[in-house]
Amino acid sequence: MTIKRLVAAMLLAGLSNSVLAEQSFTVQDIQVEGLQRVALGAALNNLPFNIGDTITEASLSRSIKSLYAAGHFDDIQVFRDGNTVIYRLKERPTINNIEFDGNKDIKEEQLTESLTGQKIIVGEPLDKTVIKEVENGLTEFYHGVGKYNAAVQMKVTYLPRNRVNLKIEFEEGDAASVRQINIVGNELFSDEELLKNIESKYDLPWWRFLSSDRYQKQTLQGDFEKIRSYYLDRGYLRFNIDANQVSVSTDKTSVYVTLNVTEGEQYTITGIDFVGDLIGQDDFIKALLPLKAGQLYNGALVTYTEESIAKLLARFGYANSKVRTIPNINDDTKEVALTISVEPGKRVYVRRLEVAGNSSTKDEVIRREVRQMEGAWLSNDALELSKERIQRLPYIEKVEFETKEVAGVDDKVDVGFKIKEQPSGNFNAGISYGDFQGLSFQIGIEQQNFFGTGNSAGISLSTNKYNKQIQLSLTDPYFTLDAVSLGGQVFYSDTDYSSLSSNLEAYKQKRYGFGASIGYPINEYNRLNFGTNYAVNEINSLSEYDQLRHFRAVLMDKNDPDGGYKFTNYELIASWIQSTLNRGLFPTAGHELILSGRITTPNSDLQYYKTTFEARNYIPLSNDHRWSFLSKLEVGYGNGYGDKDGYDYTLPFTDNFYAGGQNLRGFEARIVGPHAIYRQVTTVPGLPNPTGGNSGNFPTDPNFDTYIVSPRSTGGNAMAIATLELITPTPFVGEDYVNQIRTSLFVDAGNVWDTEFDLSRYAGLSPSASQSFNSPKLLDYSDAGLIRVSTGLSVQWISPMGPLTFSLAKIIRKEEGDDQENFSFNIGTTF
Repeated sequence: MTIKRLVAAMLLAGLSNSVLAEQSFTVQDIQVEGLQRVALGAALNNLPFNIGDTITEASLSRSIKSLYAAGHFDDIQVFRDGNTVIYRLKERPTINNIEFDGNKDIKEEQLTESLTGQKIIVGEPLDKTVIKEVENGLTEFYHGVGKYNAAVQMKVTYLPRNRVNLKIEFEEGDAASVRQINIVGNELFSDEELLKNIESKYDLPWWRFLSSDRYQKQTLQGDFEKIRSYYLDRGYLRFNIDANQVSVSTDKTSVYVTLNVTEGEQYTITGIDFVGDLIGQDDFIKALLPLKAGQLYNGALVTYTEESIAKLLARFGYANSKVRTIPNINDDTKEVALTISVEPGKRVYVRRLEVAGNSSTKDEVIRREVRQMEGAWLSNDALELSKERIQRLPYIEKVEFETKEVAGVDDKVDVGFKIKEQPSGNFNAGISYGDFQGLSFQIGIEQQNFFGTGNSAGISLSTNKYNKQIQLSLTDPYFTLDAVSLGGQVFYSDTDYSSLSSNLEAYKQKRYGFGASIGYPINEYNRLNFGTNYAVNEINSLSEYDQLRHFRAVLMDKNDPDGGYKFTNYELIASWIQSTLNRGLFPTAGHELILSGRITTPNSDLQYYKTTFEARNYIPLSNDHRWSFLSKLEVGYGNGYGDKDGYDYTLPFTDNFYAGGQNLRGFEARIVGPHAIYRQVTTVPGLPNPTGGNSGNFPTDPNFDTYIVSPRSTGGNAMAIATLELITPTPFVGEDYVNQIRTSLFVDAGNVWDTEFDLSRYAGLSPSASQSFNSPKLLDYSDAGLIRVSTGLSVQWISPMGPLTFSLAKIIRKEEGDDQENFSFNIGTTF
């Protein structure tokens, strides 16, 4: 039998070889028809034979497959005319344009990226076989976010020269709502307790209008893991989700979820061992370990332990470490022994640091903020700190970094920082008009990234009814390689507050001088600054209101009481700044604390000090930081030290604090705080004299004096202002402008007062008959207990010309006599 089979096989083989020999031929010529875009040479390169080769019919079949695999042709036919092979090809059409219509849940950038992955790109040939695949994939995405009625259709429009336009039409429909979530098998914890912390919501009361019951597949899968973690964190090591069912209603608008679980029992940890290489940090890792023998198993602590060890290893350059916890479970005793396996892998070094995206800023300005060094171990902590420091620069909008493996080497990487810049200048140009302020004009320019060097330089010019000023400044934040900064300024101002638009009691002042400053970094988050100023002040046309009696007493020339006041001060300045903000402009997380003080030296004409403290704290309310909460506190105090001719020095009124405008929105600039008080002595005519007249007027008892409170402000030596602000997404603004436009709802509250002026001396006096009914009352603008409150909406925009602010505020704490505007619009405001 075996011999017969062998003979039969030999006969068949011989017959096959005879047939192939008859069908084989030598190719004398190859002709290709139908080519338009594809070059002839490119088509021939895909053929598995050349002219002069001996081929068979099987070779022709393989050539068809090779041509299809090239991706350029929709239809391929091959013919043989003697020893000539003829190909008739139909090229795939070229994509001329891709259009999206009706997509809301998927952004065009995401769609373009997805189509690129499937080689649907403008300018490339269209493979019609993937059209249905694209439609199904997009439809499946919509099903995943609960839109079961969604439909996606890709329409192809043919154009001359074998081109096509693609239009993807979306009918998204409404998302299905989660109507019910049932858990079956839970006895230890109620449904309410298990479901209260998950993201998927249902049966929401009307007042929770900000919450959503929309069904999303990924969100639900995450909720399942939260329920699993809830049990594992409480020792239920054998907890299991046996099954889950998602049922959709017939109209596809409602979803019902059922979860079948097995709870199991609690397990206690009997011991913790380590295997692997702890890189010599055994004692530190064991001391840091939150897991202890005798406590209930806790899944969250196990995960935290693994992440902590991995982070520690990454600090020493072991970026690709593997840390696993292996449980040895004893179901009889309900105990578990944990073995933590540590595989640090190879230490990874940084070969090169690369910076991209910075068109204006020089590389060295970015690199000097980087704390990850080339040639050093790769440290995630150093990279994150570098990102924070770069992003804290006021001319940087966004920073991302990535590590790229070096080809052929498994222990080196390149690190690339991708920078997105934002306008680094502040150009102030504005015209504004208010009922009290009148018409004002200002212009100025400041460059925080001067010619890309990171230096701050500027010239500020402004003019309005009462103020003309110019200031030149220059600061080098890296005067030394250790980030010691050096700066200087020259200033001149000529101010006339006699106009009602100033809101200040009338006087004229010239101020000019110069100053210098130097700063020292303490660490990554703290900095000390020191400076000195030489300032000359000239004041005249000053109204003689009562709050000025100390100022007049120490400066007035008794020989020329109407000659005005001139004083020269030598100022010493110091400040401490702590900042953990995640961005330089429009931060959303972190805090900033600024404590500053200024004091004049004893050889100055006036001896005084002034201190301020400002605290800002941002708390993100959402993972994307689109919602954030800001709390802000600003306090200040100033006073004099020493005395002259028996008069104590006080804070000069020119350095007083003011409130209203930018720091207390809704109120007029500088309107909040003490107002000037004029005491008027009551007199009676004297007795008649021999000439028939009288001997003049004589003052009566001081208790019969009267007073007038001016509508103009004098400011005070103490200030406290608090702000609560809810930062919200800006409507109708795309992702590209998220870090450039900020919208917020705010509440401002505060006051300015004078701790040195004794108001009790006026408590028993009556207002003058000339006191207007609408004028401020004596205590309305002078008592520290009066807190002014306003609330409103603010929109800020980092425009190409600099920061702009728009605010609409309403005063909600208003005393009799207030006549404030509740609308303000500022251009070029630095914030």
